[in-house]
Amino acid sequence: MDTKGEKSPQVTQSKTLRQFKNVKDKIINNDGFFYTLIRSSVSSQICGWIDTLISFLAFAVCHLTPFLSTAIGAFIGGICNCTINYKYTFHAKGVDLRVALVKYIFVWTGSLLLNSFGTQYIYHWVHDWHWLQETVGIAKDGIFLAVRLSVALAVSLVWNFLLQKNFVFKTTWVDPYITRMLTGLGIIHK
Repeated sequence: MDTKGEKSPQVTQSKTLRQFKNVKDKIINNDGFFYTLIRSSVSSQICGWIDTLISFLAFAVCHLTPFLSTAIGAFIGGICNCTINYKYTFHAKGVDLRVALVKYIFVWTGSLLLNSFGTQYIYHWVHDWHWLQETVGIAKDGIFLAVRLSVALAVSLVWNFLLQKNFVFKTTWVDPYITRMLTGLGIIHK
């Protein structure tokens, strides 16, 4: 401190760094709903952008159908999302990774179907709206991208987050049945 009772810049900077570290620790480690939602949103965004980029490239560059383009993107995004969510987002301690993976595949399959059929249906519903192309100036690739992002956001919030938080990465009543099935298949040894 100086003679006037003011804190030195080093003390103020040190306090600011401690406060930043406390906020960072809460975001990373706190399993409350708000912090889990923040982590889930970040994970979802990262994996959603990977998914969307792959989908768009498959559609625009490889000229695959909206359904197949979406399915490929969702598959790659799903692998990234399961990995991040198990370890960082939901802190799935006490949940066997193999059991969580089976539950994740169930939720992911629903997500894949909702995203693929939703994108296909809505794209084919709106792609012939000539006013989008002629008046607004949106090309079919742009229409696909807008539809894909809208469907992905809806499925991410309504389906993925709720089921991952309350089913996939938590111990549930179905876990012993999955464990028995995996044991029978030789995947889990007791």
